[in-house]
Parts: sequence; structure tokens; C-alpha cells
Amino acid sequence: MKINILTLFPEMFEPLKQSLLGKAAEKGILEFNIINIRDFSQDKHNKADDYPFGGGVGMVMFCDPIFRAMEGLKGKNLYMSPRGKVMDEDKILSLSQEEEITILCGHYEGVDQRALDHFEMEEVSIGDYVLTGGELPAMVLIDAVARFIPGVLGDSECASDDSIYTGLLEHDQYTKPREYEGMQVPEVLFNGNHKLIHLWQYENSLVNTKRNRPDLFWAYVDKEKDLTKEEKKILDLVIKMEL
Repeated sequence: MKINILTLFPEMFEPLKQSLLGKAAEKGILEFNIINIRDFSQDKHNKADDYPFGGGVGMVMFCDPIFRAMEGLKGKNLYMSPRGKVMDEDKILSLSQEEEITILCGHYEGVDQRALDHFEMEEVSIGDYVLTGGELPAMVLIDAVARFIPGVLGDSECASDDSIYTGLLEHDQYTKPREYEGMQVPEVLFNGNHKLIHLWQYENSLVNTKRNRPDLFWAYVDKEKDLTKEEKKILDLVIKMEL
């Protein structure tokens, strides 16, 4: 997948060179095309924003540099914006099927609406809060989408098995040492009985979800049908728990 990123602060995308995303880029699975919008400004000082018509606090990015920066780019156009629809699993999966996407990172009070209208930008949010600019949200979107692109993760099943996508939050995880500062790893994880381990992990996920995300828990209760007899018994038990 080719990912075009239009930004006023290209240096903020250094993390894309690290970890799994960096390795995917080295393998040619991902291609990051980071475009500095200021390079397309016709102002001698590379100015890319001005005060909004109608008054108001803050600055608005010019449409002209954005138009010039967008020339020749293909694929789906996205604008990171707190007024957009919050991205979810369906949106992430849909974007992972694209061959090329372009992400516009706003700053200050946003961008001239004519740029959004002309390029049919889909506004996307990562949550109901406001950040300084669209660079961090863009990296969140890229990371989430990349995990569903074949070859980015070592195990193709990892992304779909992740917390949230299964409908439940992840169960607790442990590693060496077996005892630390008087705290013990649950004994069931050492008995080698994969069925009992699975049931413990399932119950732990249910408890974590009910405690931390009751909205997800009750949605899971309403739609989940394909359970074994043991899983159904555990689910009924957790439903009755006071947490």
C-alpha cells in the first residue's frame, strides 16, 4: 500500500521508520510518501495559513498549497478531523484493502473547506477529543490499518484476534519470573491443559471487559451465540458478578 501524507510538520513522522511499520516499508509492503505542504506555497516565506474569513480565533490552512500538493496523487482521500466519524474495525478493514490512500493532516483551526470539497476528503476521527494537529491521528490510523495488510505482522491471524476486534478486551498476560515481589502467576497457566487455559483466558477477558468496557461486554452478551457448554456457563457466571 502506498500512503501519501500531507503535513506541515513532516519531521513528526519519524516513528514510521521504526518497529513493524519500518520493517514493512523496507520489505516494500508499505510505501510512505511524506509531503511537506509548505513546499507548495507560493508565498516567499512558505506561508501556508491565514486568519479565517468571518473572524475567529486561530489560523486556517490555505487551499492553494494543498491543491498543488495533491496533484498526481491517487486513491482514497482522508482528512484527520475531530468532526469526522470515529474510525472503527469496519473502516480500518476497508482502508486496508486500498492500494493507495492520501491523508491530509490539518493544523491550527483546520483547512479551507474548498480543499476538502474538491478532493472529496472523507473526514476521520480517532476519538471525541481535539489534538494540536492531524499528525498523531494520522499515525494512529496508519498503524491500525497496516496491521491488516498481509505481511506486516508475522502471523496473519494476529490482527483479527486482537483485543476489541474479538468483541472482548484481552485477558491478562504473564511471563518470567513465575513469582515476583510476592505476586504469583495463576497456576492454571502451568498445568499444560489447553482447554482449562482457554477457559481461564475467556473468563478473564469477560471480567476485564465487564469492568472496563461494560458497553462492549453487554454488546457481546447480546450477539454472541456460538459458545461451548463450558463457555456459556462462564459467561452466565460473569453476567451475575458484581464488579
